[in-house]
Amino acid sequence: MEHTILIIDDEAKIRSLLSRIIELEGFHVLQAATGKEGLKLLSAHEVMVVLSDVKLPDANGVELVIAIKKIRPYVEVINLTAFGTIADGVTAMRNGAFDYITKGDDNDKIIPLLHKALEKAKLQARVFDLEKKVGLKHSFESIIGSSPAIKEAITLAQKVAVTDTTVLLLGETGTGKEVFAQAIHYGSPRRNKPFVALNCSGFNPELLESELFGYKEGAFTGANKDKKGLLEEANEGTLFLDEIGEMNIDLQAKLLRVLENQTFIKMGATQTSKVNVRIIAATNRDLKSESDKGNFRSDLFYRLSVFAIVLPSLSQRKGDIVLLAKHYLKEFSDKVNRNELTMDNSFIEYLSNHYWKGNIRELKNIIERAVILASSNVIGSDLLPYEFNNGANDATNAMEMAMVEKQHIIKVLSYARGNKTETARLLGIGLTTLYRKIEEYNIN
Repeated sequence: MEHTILIIDDEAKIRSLLSRIIELEGFHVLQAATGKEGLKLLSAHEVMVVLSDVKLPDANGVELVIAIKKIRPYVEVINLTAFGTIADGVTAMRNGAFDYITKGDDNDKIIPLLHKALEKAKLQARVFDLEKKVGLKHSFESIIGSSPAIKEAITLAQKVAVTDTTVLLLGETGTGKEVFAQAIHYGSPRRNKPFVALNCSGFNPELLESELFGYKEGAFTGANKDKKGLLEEANEGTLFLDEIGEMNIDLQAKLLRVLENQTFIKMGATQTSKVNVRIIAATNRDLKSESDKGNFRSDLFYRLSVFAIVLPSLSQRKGDIVLLAKHYLKEFSDKVNRNELTMDNSFIEYLSNHYWKGNIRELKNIIERAVILASSNVIGSDLLPYEFNNGANDATNAMEMAMVEKQHIIKVLSYARGNKTETARLLGIGLTTLYRKIEEYNIN
């Protein structure tokens, strides 16, 4: 496969010689006589490796490495010099150069070195592309909606993203608080550092403390070695604490210390650890009310709510329901290779008039379920859950309902490859209820 190499050197004979040698290896070569010309070519072409002279008419090739990396971070640079010095070599490597070699004496090293630099550049280009895709996936542009309420929330989030301020996301369950937390992270200077999420309601106080702060060997029975907590995992990045209102009052004091001076003590440790982490918290509770009742520390509440953003419920942004439904229809249709699926007017009407207690999460599940169950290309209101919209399907008699329910369970079980926990989630019922219905309908 042909790859492009850029040579920057003000000596035409050297450029020509290097170009011939490199082209014989199957590479495409671009040539520039100055740093300015080289950067212009770099911006216009998919260059993988740059060979740059150290002494250029308009630039120092060692310092030029920094400018090259700003344009294309994955590109590898090999500095060439007529008179190499240890100081220049150290600076070049510190600036991100792949290597620093002397012209003439090291000509036989250029091709092997070029191949090594190319392999590294190709790997870095793949990583860079993946990071770019992840960034786009979690960017503010990925948040769907045009209603005034969601636009206002996005505007506030964009403004605070570029700062290091602690953020508190407020809203009902299923309104997209983690989506906003990720968008704030990827819109911040910390975007290339870790984003770590923790649901505080998923652990008892002891487990939550060990997950968050980590522990030293011997801290408790079963602690056979040191373990990093999520605070350390998120160092230099962002820690998202979902359902912060469920955190134990004693742990709240320890979290307050992190917010105040970025230090904490691991379980079983005697010395403090230091981190550099941004905290984004979220809750569906009224933390002010909980604070007044003594269930949540008032000092932590005020520290967390330096910048609070209220995310609107889906019922407050009804104009976005169809947009979201179409987005999820495409997402789940692509997943099962059924791109021809559409929603009929009755289905859309029921979606538009429904009170979305579970918000976006509920809508997403409804669409996923409908895609699984669809036997034709048109999704109609018959694929809505039985209790949907105050019993929209009450006209169906009990025997027909039972037959339809049985077929639905069989289809969803098949889609979930027999995973009953996933099947129960998609059906919107408890796992115990699913097992009861499997037995009732004699489903094998």
